[in-house]
Amino acid sequence: MTMSPTSTGACPYPFKRPSALEQPQELRTIRRDPVVPVTLPSGDRALLITRYADLRSVLSDERVSRDLTRPGTARMTKDNVMFQDPHISPDPPEHTRMRRLITKAFTPRRVEELRPRTEKVVAGLLDAMEAGPRPGDLNEALAFPLTIRMTCELLGVPIEDQDRFRAWTDHFLSVSRFTGEEIGRARGELIAYVQELVAAKRAEPGDDLISAMIAVQDDDTSGLSEYELVYWTMLLLIAGYETTAGQLGSSMVMMLDRPQDMARLRDRPELVPPAVEELLRLQVMGSSLSMLRYVKEDIEVGGVLIPAGSSIIPSIESANMDPEVFPSPETFDITRKDNHHVTFSTGIHFCAGAALARMELQVALDAVVRRFPGLRLAVPVEELPRNEGALIQNFLRIPVEW
Repeated sequence: MTMSPTSTGACPYPFKRPSALEQPQELRTIRRDPVVPVTLPSGDRALLITRYADLRSVLSDERVSRDLTRPGTARMTKDNVMFQDPHISPDPPEHTRMRRLITKAFTPRRVEELRPRTEKVVAGLLDAMEAGPRPGDLNEALAFPLTIRMTCELLGVPIEDQDRFRAWTDHFLSVSRFTGEEIGRARGELIAYVQELVAAKRAEPGDDLISAMIAVQDDDTSGLSEYELVYWTMLLLIAGYETTAGQLGSSMVMMLDRPQDMARLRDRPELVPPAVEELLRLQVMGSSLSMLRYVKEDIEVGGVLIPAGSSIIPSIESANMDPEVFPSPETFDITRKDNHHVTFSTGIHFCAGAALARMELQVALDAVVRRFPGLRLAVPVEELPRNEGALIQNFLRIPVEW
C-alpha cells in the first residue's frame, strides 16, 4: 500500500549547519522517511528524496524531468533562475545529443594532459603563499586562483578575465545574496562575453575545449548550435570553477581540523585519491537545490506515491550519509573503500567535469601536505564563515599559519 506525502509541517530547506564543519542535524534523522516535504527559499514546496537507492532510481526515471520551466514547478529562489533556459532542453533526447557531443570533446585524455600543468600551477601558487604575508588565506592563495586558472586554460578563456568571471559566478549562483536586478545584470554580461568568446574561437580555433566543442560533430554530422555552445561554455565555466574552488577550500579545512590524517597523507601519498573521495562524500558544498526536478507522471518512491506535477529534490547530502551504503556514515575515513558517493550526481546528468575536479583536488591536496607539514588554521574552525547566501556554501576565508 502506498501513501501520498503531505506538505504539513514542511521544514525549511536548505538545512542549516550547526557549525563550520558539522553536517545539518536533520541529516541524521530524515532517512526515517523516504520522502520529506520541505519549503524552499522561494517559499515554494518540494519533496526531498532522502535515501541513496531511491535517489539513483529517481535520477534514472524517464518520468522525472529536469525542465524547471514547466508551469507549477517549484522555484529554487524568487530572484534567480540559475541554469533554467527555455531554449535548452535538459531532458532526452535533446540533452542526450548535447551530452554526447560534449563528452566527445571533454575527454579523460584532455583532462589528464592538464595534470603536469596543474602541478606546476599549484607549485607556483604555494611559492607565492610562502613568500607572502602571514597568515595567508587558502582561498585567495590556492583554491580560487587554481580552479579558475585551470578552467580558463581548459576552455581557452584569457586568464586576465578571471576576476570578471569570479564576480559573475558569485551573482549567478546566488540564492539570497543579491537582488534579482543584480543577478540579471551579471547574467547578461556573462552571456555577452561568452558569445564574443565563442565567435572568436570559431574564427580562430585553438587547442582548447571551446574549439573542440565547435569542431565536434554527431553521427548525423550536426554539431552544437551557437546557442548551445554559449550555454555549455557558461555551464562548464561556472560549475568547473566555483564548485571545485569551494570543494578544495572545504576539503583543506576538514583536513587541517584532523592533523593526524594530514600526517597519514604525508607518509602514505597513495591515500590521497581515497581521501579526496571521502572529502567529496562528506563535504558536499551546500544543499541539493540544484537537483530540483519535476515529476511528469505518478511515481512511487520508497512506498510513497508522488503525484504528477510534484517538485522533488534528490538529496545528495542525505544519500551520501545513508548507512545502508556507507558503514558508519558520519565517520570521516580516508581509507574508506567502495566509496560510491553521488556528489557528482548519477545517470545522464553525471557531472561532465568530475574528472577535472578530482584531478585538481588530488594535485592540490598532495602538494599542500608535502609542502607545508606545519600548516594549521590561524583561527578556531568555529570562526570560519561560510557563504550562506549562495548555492555553493564555501568558506569565505581560510586563514592559515605554518
